[in-house]
Amino acid sequence: MNGVRQAREDVAQGYRELGRLGLNFGSAGNVSRRVEGGMVITRSGTTVDATAEADTVWMSLEGAARDDAAPSSEWPMHAAILRAFPEAGSVVHTHADACTALACLGEGLPAFHYMVAGFGGEDVRCAPYVTFGTPELAVVAVEALRGRTACLLGNHGMITTGRDVKAAVAAALRLETLARQYLLARSAGTPRLLDAAQMQATRERYKTYGSAAPARG
Repeated sequence: MNGVRQAREDVAQGYRELGRLGLNFGSAGNVSRRVEGGMVITRSGTTVDATAEADTVWMSLEGAARDDAAPSSEWPMHAAILRAFPEAGSVVHTHADACTALACLGEGLPAFHYMVAGFGGEDVRCAPYVTFGTPELAVVAVEALRGRTACLLGNHGMITTGRDVKAAVAAALRLETLARQYLLARSAGTPRLLDAAQMQATRERYKTYGSAAPARG
């Protein structure tokens, strides 16, 4: 139970943080965190400015809620992602402006900046539009996340995953920043894209980034 209590606190705090950062508004988006035997997820209808631990739902990944409150309508998507990617400890979904604008163009985020490689590949894919809260949306989201830790959802928003809620929220902020920069670059001209070799070199650098102190002379 202690793990569930901590997960409730983490999820509620993460959802509020998305509002503070301007990545969500009102009751848009949702946050989940893996726990033994399932997940904790924001409840349906909770808002970014008032979410507390009581506004979360403990449930299995098959949809059996252990609380009286109704989970977010996007719980099938969160559950499918957590089932498909055991390394993911948390899933964040937002309707952040720049990511949503790009998703409404039906486009992913290409290799315009080396930091795109931080999401696991040469781009961040955009899943096709599917009605929210449906099993079909869960399927296309999982497919768009293969080999990645983030994706866009066509005409909808974005998803990031992380080892914990804090990491997934940080990834969401990073993805939104990159999407905004990409749209700014496009408004001024045609961004130069990095090639596969350049992105692979970046991914190799990321494997050791921050892991060791520089040598002292």
